[in-house]
Amino acid sequence: MPDLIDHITAPASLAPIGTVWCPAAAREQPACRPEPPYGPEPRVAVLIPCFNEEAAIGKVVSDFHAALPHAAIYVYDNNSTDHTMLEARTAGAFVRTERLQGKGHVVRRMFSDVEADVFVLVDGDDTYDASVAPTMVDLLLDQRLDMVTAARESDLAEAYRPGHRFGNALLTGMVEHVFGHGVSDMLSGYRAFSRRFVKSFPALSSGFETETELTVHALDLRMPTQEIQAAYRGRPPGSCSKLHTLSDGVRILRTILHLIENERPLQSFGLTALVLLLAALGLGLPVVWAFLETGVVERLPTALLATGLVLLSLMSLVCGLVLDAVSRGRKEIKRLAYLSIRSLTQDL
Repeated sequence: MPDLIDHITAPASLAPIGTVWCPAAAREQPACRPEPPYGPEPRVAVLIPCFNEEAAIGKVVSDFHAALPHAAIYVYDNNSTDHTMLEARTAGAFVRTERLQGKGHVVRRMFSDVEADVFVLVDGDDTYDASVAPTMVDLLLDQRLDMVTAARESDLAEAYRPGHRFGNALLTGMVEHVFGHGVSDMLSGYRAFSRRFVKSFPALSSGFETETELTVHALDLRMPTQEIQAAYRGRPPGSCSKLHTLSDGVRILRTILHLIENERPLQSFGLTALVLLLAALGLGLPVVWAFLETGVVERLPTALLATGLVLLSLMSLVCGLVLDAVSRGRKEIKRLAYLSIRSLTQDL
């Protein structure tokens, strides 16, 4: 009876999606292995957050339609007061809205709503080259990466202002020093992601600091990433930048410090403990030497202050050790959540 059952083939109408029915003797053959659940071609989604980009969004959508003809293009409008939505819809994009103001809110909504195997995130200001997108997608798939970043390359001062270059280099250097190397243009808004990355990304920021959060998420979990160089051009006539160099730079710096505090608490609190200890030694050692010579504590307030600073230093170190253990547990949970999402290129 078992031999007979092994040679009965289930009807095609009863076969589950993505499964090939075959006799038991042939189940290990390549032809009988499960088919990818995403079909013969991966689904690609282009995600474009927009705020008052009437002058550029139509061309951006058309360019990405030409570069990735089989991709679904989504434009998420963020309370625009011009004809951004109309231009995007006319160009053939799926248009949706996000009422919470800020790029971080839009990215969170896009990552939550859209289902695809590969995600391409790009700004709607027509400053990035759409022809690079196929290379980014192919690189992501061929090398089994989770993020490909288009590092900006431009000789035009008006396109990539010196202040922005300096701020980007400074902030990127800080992140590389703490979280490791891997991204030279941390603030690039042109990236390709795997489904694993998108669906495991917490997206907690609200504004332009979301690029920092994307970078740290990849570096902290040691995801496979890569960069390519891509041309960066100026905005078209009639389009104006939403960036504020000083205020946005301060917000990004604050985000970096917050991420260091959360993801590297031992470094953060350990540095604080070291500063407090050095201050205590600077104040307390002269008092100790005087006591050893005279047998009298001549500067009692200074001695008490130094003692308090030593205690605060020890408390800061202990807090760092405890929070480091908590951070490690959180990282393990995030890693398990990341691994629970099936990779597009996973061997079957």
